[in-house]
Amino acid sequence: MEPKKNPKADLTRNSGLYFAIGLALVLFITWQAIEWKTYEKQEKFEYSMDVDELLDEEVPITEQLNTPPPPPPPPAAPEVIEVVEDEAEVEETIIESTETDQEEEIVEVEEIVEVEEEIAVDVPFTVIEDKPMFPACKNVPKNQQFQCFKENLDKHVRKTFRYPEIAQEMGIQGRVYVNFRINKDGTITILNTRAPDKSLDEEAKRIINSLPKLIPGKQRGKPTPVTFAYPIVFKLN
Repeated sequence: MEPKKNPKADLTRNSGLYFAIGLALVLFITWQAIEWKTYEKQEKFEYSMDVDELLDEEVPITEQLNTPPPPPPPPAAPEVIEVVEDEAEVEETIIESTETDQEEEIVEVEEIVEVEEEIAVDVPFTVIEDKPMFPACKNVPKNQQFQCFKENLDKHVRKTFRYPEIAQEMGIQGRVYVNFRINKDGTITILNTRAPDKSLDEEAKRIINSLPKLIPGKQRGKPTPVTFAYPIVFKLN
């Protein structure tokens, strides 16, 4: 017959509980050791100042020197009044009358009037009285001057037109607007241009600058500069 072990005699029965309690106790002691703070004792510093001793010290009194006041200024000398006899001759100014009598001759004074030179102002082609003309339009009536001018300008453009090679290679085309002036002597001055490409712009300027000398426009019978805007179309076939 085998002897039975008493369950109360088993020492490992509550070992897990004891381990947990011991671990918690060790952690608490470790935490308290980390959080423990010590402070150095500071001695009180007392300083007292004996004010009575400082007040008892004798303060030297500076002796005030009695300096005499400055002497008063001497009295001013009396002014000497000099009597001058009135012997100077005074010239009397005679004011002549501006009124004329019947016997006095009246001399007319001619005024010289300076006439300022008139400043020429550009007049648009559409409002100028006598429009600029090509030599071929010299004897054309006024109502046909614009049409004749436009036809001769178109003929000149077609005759001198050259499409820029670089624009052809790059496929550049478009419309160039040229604003130019027909001066009082019939010469041409380009005022401004608007073009889609530099090569087209330069070709349009070359065409307009190659215009022949024109008959200048007139306003009130005087030669007057006239402005004209003209489009040149560059189109590839």
